[in-house]
Amino acid sequence: MKKIGIVSYNIYCNFTNYGSALQTYGVYTALNKISKGRWEAVLVNYCPDCLKELNPLNPMKNMWDKDNESRKMCELSLPAIRENYNKFNDFYNNSFIQTKIKYNSSNFDEIIDENIDKFVCGSDTIFCIDEFGFDDGYYANYNVMKNNSISYAASFGDATFSKKGEKDILYSRLRNFKALALRENKFINEIEEKIKIPVKRVIDPTLLLDSSEYEKIMSPNIYKDRKYILLYARRYNPKMEKYAEDLSKKTGFEIIEISLRATNSSKHKMFYEAGVGEFLSLVKDAQYVITNSFHGIIFSIQFRKEFIGFSREQCGNKIKELLDLFEIGDRLIVNGDESFKPIDYNKVHKIINDKRNESLDYFEKEVEILLKK
Repeated sequence: MKKIGIVSYNIYCNFTNYGSALQTYGVYTALNKISKGRWEAVLVNYCPDCLKELNPLNPMKNMWDKDNESRKMCELSLPAIRENYNKFNDFYNNSFIQTKIKYNSSNFDEIIDENIDKFVCGSDTIFCIDEFGFDDGYYANYNVMKNNSISYAASFGDATFSKKGEKDILYSRLRNFKALALRENKFINEIEEKIKIPVKRVIDPTLLLDSSEYEKIMSPNIYKDRKYILLYARRYNPKMEKYAEDLSKKTGFEIIEISLRATNSSKHKMFYEAGVGEFLSLVKDAQYVITNSFHGIIFSIQFRKEFIGFSREQCGNKIKELLDLFEIGDRLIVNGDESFKPIDYNKVHKIINDKRNESLDYFEKEVEILLKK
């Protein structure tokens, strides 16, 4: 059977990251679903050069956030980070067929020895050069990947490619692909004009699966018979914390929080050590979700939760496009005092189902293009 390798941002995150793990699970599961026995998905154990010196168990050494408060948060959260890290390793080891060895720039072309010569790159912000540069794995620039790769839901993040020569490099790298599926509208028209290959906007791979398909990796109900607000912060925001605390006072529901924190003066129940299955369970069973996480919003939508999304640096564009796609843009809060209407989830999930079918169809067509000699 033909093997198709998935190359994305996941195992070697600086910190363990629910979105990176679950978008990979979405691509992997969807790729096997549309296979109908014609190919097998394999997660490539790939570490890009920009991450190879990072140690998730010692994140203070090479943090993206350089301020003292962020470093203090990490230091005080190290026991939870280490427990979280082990749970993520278990998730990757138990949920995927992986390559036999770890690959990087020094040995990637040897992957052909594992009978892998076709690749899907994505999802997440693998095309964001501000985060990863023009990484050869993410841009299919290793010899074995050139003209043997497609992307699914790859994102440019907030990258502008404004420096001299960056656009030329971008177009050159994108010509490595036989077809492109992008997560946001950004650059699609430009790419269609410059690169003569199929290009389409698709939904995030976590939405290629319906909520019931996450049951097999979800932990049992963690806080039985307790009503709570889940506060999930990818970056601390005092306005978001105040919103959650005001809602807690109004409803009488306690706050369960997943975040890095230096202080916890309000004595929230902290659960940064939550693994992937625990994260899914915490979202599913919450009364409300307050978050500035792109995938925190997605899983709130998946499980039909009342949620409030806060914007954050390096994430504003993709959150706005996501909410606009589902016609719930009023759920994006900036100041913390905006009003909103209840979500009509029947309408939202009708849009999701339509986009899911459309994206799965395109994904299958991409793979068929990929496998043609």
